[in-house]
Amino acid sequence: MTTTARSDSPTDIAPAAPASRHPLLWVPTGYFTMALTYNMLTAAAVVMFSNLGMDNAKAAGYASALGLAYTIKPLYAAFLEMYKTKKFFVLLCQILLGLGFVGVALSMNLPSYVTVMLVFFWVLSFLGAAQDITTDGVYVTSLDGKSQALYCGWQSLSWNLGKLAMMSVMVVSSGLLHQYVFGHDPHISGPEWAQSWQIVFLFMGALMLLMAAWHWRVMPDGARAENTPANPGEAVKTLVDAFVTFFQKKGIWLMIGFALLFRVSFGFLNAPSMLFMKDAVENGGLAMTNQEFGIIYGTLGLVALLIGSLIGGAYVARSGLQKALFPLCICINVPNVTFLLLALYQPESHILVAAGVIIEQFFFGIGSVGFMIYLMQQMAPGKYATTHYAFGTALMGLCMMLTGMVSGYLQQMMGYIGYFAFVMAATIPSFIICWFAPFHQKAE
Repeated sequence: MTTTARSDSPTDIAPAAPASRHPLLWVPTGYFTMALTYNMLTAAAVVMFSNLGMDNAKAAGYASALGLAYTIKPLYAAFLEMYKTKKFFVLLCQILLGLGFVGVALSMNLPSYVTVMLVFFWVLSFLGAAQDITTDGVYVTSLDGKSQALYCGWQSLSWNLGKLAMMSVMVVSSGLLHQYVFGHDPHISGPEWAQSWQIVFLFMGALMLLMAAWHWRVMPDGARAENTPANPGEAVKTLVDAFVTFFQKKGIWLMIGFALLFRVSFGFLNAPSMLFMKDAVENGGLAMTNQEFGIIYGTLGLVALLIGSLIGGAYVARSGLQKALFPLCICINVPNVTFLLLALYQPESHILVAAGVIIEQFFFGIGSVGFMIYLMQQMAPGKYATTHYAFGTALMGLCMMLTGMVSGYLQQMMGYIGYFAFVMAATIPSFIICWFAPFHQKAE
């Protein structure tokens, strides 16, 4: 996956024989649907909150806090393994997500709807996390090892297409509706934006229900894992044992430091970089419409990220992770300076802005590969490989959540120039932990 905090189910799984339904009928749509939910709640929400007139502190804080459910997935994933089938929970989550997004749209008619909307979002985030867990569970228990490898590319591609659809198509659509259907100024934030976002949420709700109907027809049930707990007591016992063995690993505290700090500068950069592109020129921003933002950040930036990820993977495969890790750390951190330069000069040229976003996202794509491969090769191996990999991605999610929650407040205090300079200083811990990251597992 990409810059998102997805993690696998914490139960170590023995795949069953391939299901009769062809994987291309449900793997792409399953992961596309997962990405829509996650990116709506944790990324597009930043844009929407800004549209509605929230200050940067609240916009970044609220959207980042919605990542909590995805961060703590390892704590409750095993309990979803015990009841019904994995497909049952996928369908249940998608139906409730569909109804929930419709509920968000309807709640925006209320005089003071923000609190109600945030409650909906909080519930939807846990449903989205449960959808992730059980969709992953269907994937790994319905396909044998060869098929898992064969369709892994489709899995990743579909997840990124979902992100593209959310951050480009949906965000651009909200801007077009706001400007050309409802006749409002796209540069002015305020409650008038609720009309266009209501339509986006109604569409999201309908799409979720459509996906549930499709997956009811084509998705296999998913097999039970060999070590699925029989009752909640066993689930707790297994989770405790996984925690104990995790902290018994050689060099674990440095590995935990790596999981927390390798992408810390991006955690500080993520939400404010989006808000910077949307903010008014007099506030130090670039005053982009949703349409301009969606094309530059949501489309060109994501394409650059995907290309960078492919190049990063090829580089690690050729050079080996231990040799490649520090150069990857440079790639993930140094290009952050592009946003400092954009804040200093506030260019009116969309070509220059697009170039800055493409450079930053391209090199982030190269560098982020090192993080995921390190978790797989160094932190995960052992008795609970899947669980320990999930712990590592959860630590990364915790970093993204905490840095995101304070990023808006810090940006408001420092201004964009001062804040992006601070982001550059925040790269230092990444270089330090990268230098000392242990490599106890032999590369194959």
